[in-house]
Amino acid sequence: MATEIQAQAQATLDQVAAVTATLLPEPGTALMTLAEATPAQAEAINTRMAEIDMTNTQSILSFGARAQSELQVISQQMLEGVKNKDVGPAGDSLREIVSTIRGFSGDEMDLSRGQSWWEKITGAATPIAQFLARYEEVQSQIDKITTNLLTHEQVLLKDIKSLDVLYTKTLNFYDELALYIAAGTTKIASLDAHDIPAKDAAVKAAPEADQVKIAQELRDLRAARDDLDRRVHDLKLTRQVTMQSLPSIRLVQENDKSLVGKINSTLVNTVPLWETQLAQAVTIQRSKEAAESIRDANDLTNELLTKNAENLQDANRIVRTEMERGVFDIEAVKAANASLIATIEESLSIADEGKARRAAAEVELIKMEHELRDTLSSAKARGTASGGNISEALGS
Repeated sequence: MATEIQAQAQATLDQVAAVTATLLPEPGTALMTLAEATPAQAEAINTRMAEIDMTNTQSILSFGARAQSELQVISQQMLEGVKNKDVGPAGDSLREIVSTIRGFSGDEMDLSRGQSWWEKITGAATPIAQFLARYEEVQSQIDKITTNLLTHEQVLLKDIKSLDVLYTKTLNFYDELALYIAAGTTKIASLDAHDIPAKDAAVKAAPEADQVKIAQELRDLRAARDDLDRRVHDLKLTRQVTMQSLPSIRLVQENDKSLVGKINSTLVNTVPLWETQLAQAVTIQRSKEAAESIRDANDLTNELLTKNAENLQDANRIVRTEMERGVFDIEAVKAANASLIATIEESLSIADEGKARRAAAEVELIKMEHELRDTLSSAKARGTASGGNISEALGS
């Protein structure tokens, strides 16, 4: 699409250059007289003088109107073309394309920014996703406006060519007015020098009965002469206005050419440059994301290498420590031996204590037995029945 647009824009510039290269003649300023005219101009002046019928008021009032008819045709065609346009002004499209390009804010162009808390809450797209969506939206707008601008270029080029034609026709009308003014001026001079004095002399020489009629003819001739003089004056004013319109046509044409140049500059330079910058922004962001992914992968690899080395060191320490240990730790054997000795000593001590207590108990038992026997013997000696029974029971 960009290549096609550039080709169309360049073709339009070539056409504008071709139109600009065509030099149009400049208008003259001085009015000519029949005596100063060339033979061809003198013939043209005499032809236009023949259009004047001093006895026909309409002939005098319409004197020079034929020269304007062709100019009116081309002007009406241009006005009809303006009326039938269905597109907006080219300036509006230029402003629209500038507004569209400016639709990107600085924040949108900063694709590295993170999501705001509000975007996270609302589930809004990431900045790069928003940018790509916005890029696609604006790209379609730019394509539409670009097509519109190309249409404007063609319309403006047609206007430039039409203005060339209008300039030529206006210049011809300007020169034609000079011929009509020269013809009218010559006719007025002839009336003043010959026709009116001759008619005045005819009035004076006519019989009294015909004087009124010839005097009226003289009055009508003078009135027609004054009408022709006013008409020639109007033609002079029209020629002056026409001369002023020629640079105006050139000015409008130059403005149209400048606008075509501006449109071409926008299409050929501004829009492609803007699209390139946007494409670079997208590419840079994607490259950045790829680099970040590679960085994350490298960081993960380094982290795994570091962790594995640390884990290997820890595992090796544990394994080697266990490998160098005996089946039993000497400390554990010493503790167990000390516990065993303490247990044996404690058992011997307890056994000795038990033995002593038993020996003491035997002594006490013997003592108690002797005491009991003595008591029973004492009871038996007394001859009590209970005592005798108890003694028998004990086997005394």
